[in-house]
Amino acid sequence: MPEAAARRRQLVPFAALSASYFAHIGFFNPYLPLWLKDLGFSILAISLLTSVQAATRLFAPYGWGALSDHTGERVKLLRYGATVALISSLGLWLDFESTYGVWWLTAVLLVMFTHTSSMMPMSEAAMAHLISQGGAFDARRYGRVRLWGSLGFLFTVFAAGSWFEVFGMKHFPAWTFLSLLAVTVSVWLLPDLKEAVSAHDLKLPVLPILRQRAVVWFFASAFFHVLAHISIYVFFSLYLDANGYSKTMIGVLWAFSVVVEIGWFYTQGRWLPRLSLTAWLMVCSAAMALRMGITAVWPGVLLLMLVAQALHALTFATHHTVCIALLSHHFPGRLRGRGQALYVVVAYGLPGVLGGLVGGLLSSAFGLVSVYWACLAASLVATACAYQAWRVQRSLDGLNPSPSGRGQG
Repeated sequence: MPEAAARRRQLVPFAALSASYFAHIGFFNPYLPLWLKDLGFSILAISLLTSVQAATRLFAPYGWGALSDHTGERVKLLRYGATVALISSLGLWLDFESTYGVWWLTAVLLVMFTHTSSMMPMSEAAMAHLISQGGAFDARRYGRVRLWGSLGFLFTVFAAGSWFEVFGMKHFPAWTFLSLLAVTVSVWLLPDLKEAVSAHDLKLPVLPILRQRAVVWFFASAFFHVLAHISIYVFFSLYLDANGYSKTMIGVLWAFSVVVEIGWFYTQGRWLPRLSLTAWLMVCSAAMALRMGITAVWPGVLLLMLVAQALHALTFATHHTVCIALLSHHFPGRLRGRGQALYVVVAYGLPGVLGGLVGGLLSSAFGLVSVYWACLAASLVATACAYQAWRVQRSLDGLNPSPSGRGQG
């Protein structure tokens, strides 16, 4: 019992980090496109600049993840990354309209994102080490920590929307600095845990795991699912703005999706056992197809947009937890950091770059609504890949039944 209480105390700083990090994301991702628009950049330039974050996820997470796996120093690396990101955010105060151009802004975002894009994979890996005692992923405890991130997101997406509605977008750099300051303070409060590294662990290869059919289909499903989600991350605020929504209402719609997300994270321990993890992947991607369809067809109907945003409980919260659990299953122990990093590269880096670039071209040529039709197609592909992951895992579970009688399939 004392050991369990001590472990719970160790998770409190992770909850603080989750809250501060997603508070930063809560205003930065929704309002970055609107700030860039306010600076006078075109839709294509905005899509390119917002894709910088995804581009850093192609190399930064795996580099940091491999380093943290080999050293065990996840917390020290998190502290370094947060501090550098905070300092680099000062560059957002440069005069990009007259003195500095798009390439200077790209450089500032590149440095900042290189250090923030790796924070969640390392944090998730360090936290998974605490909540996966005995080899079992504790979805209930994970959800209770992760919901603090949703609360942080909820606060800033609503507060920033109201602030920017009254004062305009000129304070965007100040919001960035203050939110990253909170992240940096939270990181320095984390327990300085170091995982022991044995000579055997240092030689564990990741390639044989990546060749497994269950892992291939899992990553393929995650890739297309998040590719569809890019339309929300990059274009949703612009899409709502183009359909006549105020900045306050844009914040409300973002906030509503996070409210249902919080509800899921708090209660997910009750719902997740009702289906296998790979079956949940299919449900999540099918819900994504429905969400994209509603958003494409009825953007001006507030009630239906609220329904679409309510599906965020499945398309993000459920999907995220299921992916983290599957990663713990496929990449145990000292492979955890690299597994988390590969997930970010495959499921966020590649889709983010592709979605941002192609979405920018589509929206420039055919309007923003075309992005949501394309993402509907990506959602259907994700559902098909999830079905294949379910089939493969079900076969594996039939060959190697778990002691509890319930596998991943």
